[in-house]
Amino acid sequence: QVQLVESGGGLVQAGGSLRLSCAVSGRFFSRYAMGWFRQAPGKEREFVATITSSGAYTHYADSVKGRFTIARDNAKNTVYLQMNSLKPEDTAVYYCAADQAGGLVTNQRLYDYWGQGTQVTVSS
Repeated sequence: QVQLVESGGGLVQAGGSLRLSCAVSGRFFSRYAMGWFRQAPGKEREFVATITSSGAYTHYADSVKGRFTIARDNAKNTVYLQMNSLKPEDTAVYYCAADQAGGLVTNQRLYDYWGQGTQVTVSS
């Protein structure tokens, strides 16, 4: 069973930065597309960013474009989400997910494996 473990969440002031990490178990990490999603209180989970298995292509939600960067290190079985210029509306539980198909995927229903999430709180 593939396990995903997120880390790096916390409390930060508006305008600050955080880097989330997601460590993935197993031998096939380099074949997975990876995605980050978030769920704010009282809202549905939404797409944030995705990266292809090779890392060559990325795609972002409009709300984070230019502020967040997704990256991966296939040697370390880890995907990252660098979050800059954070806003209070970025407050949410952030989840990473893995998709065995390997391409850019924004639909959360297509992801095969999920982490437990890490809380990000941005104060104003």
